[in-house]
Amino acid sequence: MPTVAIVGRPNVGKSAIFNRLAQRKIAIVHDQPGVTRDRISAPCKATEHPCILIDTGGIGSTLDDGFAEQVTLEADIALDTADLILFVVDAHEGLTTIDSALSAKLRKAKSPVLLVINKVDHEKHENSFADLSRLGLGDGIAISAEHGRGFDRLVGAIDDHIAPLAGEIEEAVEEAEVRGIQLAIVGKPNAGKSSLINAILKDERTIVSDIAGTTRDALDVPYDYEGERFTLVDTAGLRPRAKRDTSVEVFSAMRSEKAIRRADLCLLVIDLAAGVSAQDRKIAQLIVNEQKPCLIVLNKFDLFHPGASMKERQKEADEQVRRELFFLSYAPFVCVSAKEGQAVHHVLKEALKIRKAAQNVPSTGVLNRMLKLAFQKNPPPTVGRGTKRLKLYYATTAINERYPIIPVPTFVLFVNDKQLMNPSYQQYLSNQLREAHPAPAIPVIFSIRSRRRRELDFKNKEY
Repeated sequence: MPTVAIVGRPNVGKSAIFNRLAQRKIAIVHDQPGVTRDRISAPCKATEHPCILIDTGGIGSTLDDGFAEQVTLEADIALDTADLILFVVDAHEGLTTIDSALSAKLRKAKSPVLLVINKVDHEKHENSFADLSRLGLGDGIAISAEHGRGFDRLVGAIDDHIAPLAGEIEEAVEEAEVRGIQLAIVGKPNAGKSSLINAILKDERTIVSDIAGTTRDALDVPYDYEGERFTLVDTAGLRPRAKRDTSVEVFSAMRSEKAIRRADLCLLVIDLAAGVSAQDRKIAQLIVNEQKPCLIVLNKFDLFHPGASMKERQKEADEQVRRELFFLSYAPFVCVSAKEGQAVHHVLKEALKIRKAAQNVPSTGVLNRMLKLAFQKNPPPTVGRGTKRLKLYYATTAINERYPIIPVPTFVLFVNDKQLMNPSYQQYLSNQLREAHPAPAIPVIFSIRSRRRRELDFKNKEY
């Protein structure tokens, strides 16, 4: 759901606004500045469209217990991840230095900002905050969190901002329910993609031929299996760009690449009898670059070392795939024979397993505990004559709501300096996450973000 962050300096009434919008007394309301130190989130009950509220600690607070820097970091994370920001100021105190510094920062935020002028308890107070227009965030919405005055207007403004986002999400969910799990079946020419679809459908719905390039368009084929809806997308075989000798083939390849981007799950079909080729690796790299879930389908298994035992054949197939497609290690595989109809039902069964496991996305708390333990087990290496080391301050999970069937989370890591994150340590963290929270076929995606001291520390001379 869209997220709405409530930010502002200490004691302007953020928690009171949070509680009134959530219609629950969740955040602590107190006259002492700095009571709220962590981000608190809850569903908003006041708006027509669903959204998540985030209450933050007071930015720029000077606390006597050493929490000021952490409070500022928490608020900065909220600013970086929210879809809408409510900037709360105090009508009684008017324009302050911290408010001016905050507004300068918020004007650069990627998300829209609503200026909320709190503690306007009576009409006589409405003329006392004219100087707040100098913040450059519009006239603002005058409210009283204590008495509920002006909240209808505030709720309406929030709804106006999140309605397009909510509409996009609702449309994506409705579309996903209609098409079910969308499987893009990709591979090089003659790998057996169309044969696989026909074997699943038990029908010659697509054209099967020994001539490479028979399939020109990306064809959507609906199919129900065990009460679940699938959409099978048969794509043109992807040949190397240098060998695409006609404009039709070029456009066919473009449609295949588009099918990969819009799919919930990519089925990479490989001719196991011929072995993993350079073109197979290029197609696999395309899936990795698009950060898509993937299931490898090893076709023509009946022709792969037919004289050996089943156990030996599967072991050899595993070794070959892991060796040749090491960069696609997150993708499980199934061995099938589309021509003989052997084990093709395992493809859909595996897709259902992948979808089920993907729904269990680690929460922010679980994610931070996992990463903290990983850092303790194996601290990052030092850089620059042993003087610098990567430090993790906080991690959170972002989900792309446009892909509701098989979620692919992005793990956002806030660190002291993202340049200190080397590829080997990032791979270590990826392995630790997979071990602690298995999700087969789902790529682990990190977004590493530096914590800039000048932006976070309001005791800096810049502010």
